[in-house]
Amino acid sequence: MPLTQIIYASQPFGYDDANLAGIFLDARRCNERDGITGALIVRGDLYLQLLEGPKLMVEAAYDRIVKDDRHVNPVRLMQREIDVRLFPEWSMLEERAPSWVWSIAEVRGGAVERFSAGQEALKFFQRLAAARCDMAG
Repeated sequence: MPLTQIIYASQPFGYDDANLAGIFLDARRCNERDGITGALIVRGDLYLQLLEGPKLMVEAAYDRIVKDDRHVNPVRLMQREIDVRLFPEWSMLEERAPSWVWSIAEVRGGAVERFSAGQEALKFFQRLAAARCDMAG
């Protein structure tokens, strides 16, 4: 069965620790059930998420996110078929936005909407996966 990877960005609504805990609890429960792995980079002005797994399950998860009022203005940045997962061990890795992710000014200036945003976001997640690999090794 082919695997699909979706990367999207949205703006948080009600960004606080309790809201984030609810998002991660829901995401991990549903993702484990549906065979989805991935990572969510979070910041007060940005959610940047990578989902990967069976195509129908990933698309259903993204559809749930689009309807979730904790996410404002979700934008699909990339969707592609993959052979190998970036985050095979993580039902949902939580990462506070590292300094190398778009700055607040860049997001306000339209970084998410730019044509290359999908490729830029993929590089963020590749870097995050490599860092996690280095930490485990």
